[in-house]
Amino acid sequence: MITSLPDDIIVDILAHVSRWDYPTLSLVSKHFRSLVSSSELYARRSLLGYTEACIYSVLFNYDTGRFHLYVLRRRLKRNNNSCYFVLIGSLPPMPSNASFVSVGSKIYVLSGNSRSIPYNIDCRSHILQPHSKIPHGPEAIKIVDVIDKKIYVMGKCDHDDAKKVMLVFNTETQRWEPEMTTKPSLELRRFWFERVVIADKMYVRDYHYSQESFVYEPKEDKWELDEMLNSNKWYRGCVLDDLLYYYDPFENKLRAYDPKHRCWKVVKGLEEFLPHVAFPWSDTVNNGWKLAVFFITCENWAIRREIWCAEISIERRQGEIWGKVESYDVVFNWNFRYKKTLAVMV
Repeated sequence: MITSLPDDIIVDILAHVSRWDYPTLSLVSKHFRSLVSSSELYARRSLLGYTEACIYSVLFNYDTGRFHLYVLRRRLKRNNNSCYFVLIGSLPPMPSNASFVSVGSKIYVLSGNSRSIPYNIDCRSHILQPHSKIPHGPEAIKIVDVIDKKIYVMGKCDHDDAKKVMLVFNTETQRWEPEMTTKPSLELRRFWFERVVIADKMYVRDYHYSQESFVYEPKEDKWELDEMLNSNKWYRGCVLDDLLYYYDPFENKLRAYDPKHRCWKVVKGLEEFLPHVAFPWSDTVNNGWKLAVFFITCENWAIRREIWCAEISIERRQGEIWGKVESYDVVFNWNFRYKKTLAVMV
């Protein structure tokens, strides 16, 4: 029996097991439940290079009237390998005005509210860890993303509404670095939530006004306009192997942007699948070596009834990009409002 083995040997065995199976293994005994959530196990997994992408989603629950964090888990049923978003009951409700980014095995929760204390969630144990407040603003956070384990926060300064600031939080030192001021020519109010990071550069899309796309180079504190990226209205995209992917609901295609060659491509091989979805709301997440595309059905502008997830493997062939649907299933159905989905490496 494996339960009779020394803990260090059990930990080594568990480190080779997919994290998807940990909820089932935690039912074996209290001791196993303790081991699968131990820091020793995740340290061993990291050393062996067995970290996996785990998907989390922030959803507004109309029954509680609050935002909550959910995790995608495999259903504990025989002959059923489908997944479902499960509420993390040990965590408090999430702030309604917060931005969420993942760095390593943690989710950082940042709010422009000066009364809110920023914190991160350790996704190995689902424990909150507070950190220092955002210094002197920004009052209204517009852009939050991660470059080289540093979180870039952009917004209006709380004591000077006309001033736009870019603050940087170093997740390794857990300290805020000196602020940088954006160029006056950039109107901060234009930026919405569309941003990704490719090769240590931040790509940001203006959603409401001119609908232009900008590229930010942090080392030189330099903004540039990307005309080719502007040619498509990319929305809720993600990055896989230095390419930007997003689902285009207007033409019902999965598109990819190559910033190195500055060109758009359509992902082939999905011609039979995509006509069956055609949902106006979607989100795309890097699920390790695959894409997880979430399609949200909606009855009106606020209440969404179901979330469908398509797991798509990607392959490059002779200059073309091909996709293959590995799975497609409902992962959530309830009265909810969608906010954010992100992948965390654990």
